[in-house]
Amino acid sequence: MSPKRMHSFWCVILIILGKIGFMKPINIRSLTIVHNHTILVESSFVIHKSLALVGQSGSGKSLILKTLLGVTDNGLHTILDKEADFEWSVGENVSLVPQNPFTALSPLTRIKDQMFLTHERTIEVFGWLGLDVGLLNRYPNELSGGQLQRVVIAMALGTKPKLLLLDEPTTALDPLAKKILIELLKTLQENLGFAMLFVTHDMGVARELCEDICVLKDGMIVEEGKMVNVFTVPVHPYTQKLIDADFSTREFRQ
Repeated sequence: MSPKRMHSFWCVILIILGKIGFMKPINIRSLTIVHNHTILVESSFVIHKSLALVGQSGSGKSLILKTLLGVTDNGLHTILDKEADFEWSVGENVSLVPQNPFTALSPLTRIKDQMFLTHERTIEVFGWLGLDVGLLNRYPNELSGGQLQRVVIAMALGTKPKLLLLDEPTTALDPLAKKILIELLKTLQENLGFAMLFVTHDMGVARELCEDICVLKDGMIVEEGKMVNVFTVPVHPYTQKLIDADFSTREFRQ
């Protein structure tokens, strides 16, 4: 048997045995956010393996993310109808990777005291992220931006979530660290089998990380589909505007 066929054979066996946790699609059938009788967000989408929710500031991305996390701002009324084949427990089956690890971590506390995992589990997830366990004894300001981002990803993956929500985690990273993190997330997903919802304004990163895309404008999804199809033949003018505004996607369109 060739190596390629052998790999496919074992993937099938592992899926049958439940070793790889690929799931049924996560269906957000309806998500509505209202403020003073004004609809701010009204959308629906399906997360298969990896979905990018893309839009400029004020498009409603953060409001959708907060709703999925069960966080509601004062004065907002939210309606969420979802379907998933797991219990929707935030902090366990649903985990968040925040945009800014510097504000997500306490600057006065060593990393090891912020993990909230067993020591054995912490060592395991640090290994997944390629982090030196010696970093556990350091304070956040003693780590680079890339290391801090991987630390908060380790925290999010520590509960073996079914769904990983990512709030623009590459924004503060330099191009090299950004590329490394994208490849790392893709590898982790293949190995651990979680689904991803990636919220961003960066079309280039969305293209590199996700298979599917929803384009959000003024709280409404104006275009959705397979990433390669949307980039190749965008239908909505707003989608074209986002693509044109992103320098990193220029070579993709040529």
